[in-house]
Amino acid sequence: MNFPQLKIAHIMPKVPIFQGGMGVGISLSKLASAVANAGGVGIISGTGISTDEMRDHIRKAKSLVQGAGYIGVNVLFAMTDFAEKMKAALEEKVDFIISGAGISRDMYAWGREAGIPVISIVSSAKLARISERLGAAAVVVEGFEAGGHLGTDRPMFDILPEVLEAVSIPVLAAGGIMTGEDIAKAISMGASGVQMGTRFAASEECDAPLSFKQKYVNARQEDLVLVKTTVGLHGRAIANNFTKLISGSDKLKITKCHDCLKNCSYRFCTLDSMFRTVGGDTENGHVFAGAQGDVENGLVFAGARVGEIKDILPVQTIIDNLTAEYQNAVKFA
Repeated sequence: MNFPQLKIAHIMPKVPIFQGGMGVGISLSKLASAVANAGGVGIISGTGISTDEMRDHIRKAKSLVQGAGYIGVNVLFAMTDFAEKMKAALEEKVDFIISGAGISRDMYAWGREAGIPVISIVSSAKLARISERLGAAAVVVEGFEAGGHLGTDRPMFDILPEVLEAVSIPVLAAGGIMTGEDIAKAISMGASGVQMGTRFAASEECDAPLSFKQKYVNARQEDLVLVKTTVGLHGRAIANNFTKLISGSDKLKITKCHDCLKNCSYRFCTLDSMFRTVGGDTENGHVFAGAQGDVENGLVFAGARVGEIKDILPVQTIIDNLTAEYQNAVKFA
């Protein structure tokens, strides 16, 4: 049995799978275009790259997409350059904007004016309801199992029914989605599709260095830790030298403060640590393609089920495996 058709505004992908927007330098044009070409929906993360770099990646991704593929941009409300990045992405005529870490009335108004749907990442029925009222075209329900910053301590499948009851717009399930069986469960509960980050981070086309991807393959369940970042939220990461350093209360010396957050504890620089992970320029804030990252002395965010990943695969193979698993799950449901 084929996937049900996901429809969000003009977006009607072959498979109802959004690839999560992962910064810094994890999901850029190479990964987003590969997912779009495989039938899913690709997302470029605007975090940790300049506005001009983001524009370049949008244009490159569009040039690489064959046929009716969809490319969106993830911009975080908590970042100081949120408005600038969102307006630039709208000018580049992306297929959609997806945003988390807060909401504002303006972002939906800007999307309406440009004729481009805005999708909100939420962690509760209340936030989903507010997002729909303000103009969100869809919501992504992200549970505790997600990688990176966490907006809740509740499992996604506990929150999903509450959100589905609260809104009438499409709902995507995110956080801990790893297999076709997970997708089948989410859709059977009423979700229109899913968003997946961790599995796509360990893909051949992922923009991150090989050392980052290998860290995912080598990770075990017991290697995962929750860390308190300067955003003020807990985040799930793979344990390394850096997570040991920040587990204490001391303020760490940083190469440079990028002044990237609207509200920051300044105990260390989250962005600086993520640049280091992917081999970026910590001084000037650039991500270098093909760089070798230092995955022991920076943050390596990952989802709760990263331990299930045993290999780095082409995006098309990942999508094909998910499709076969979904069909098998539905067949024997």
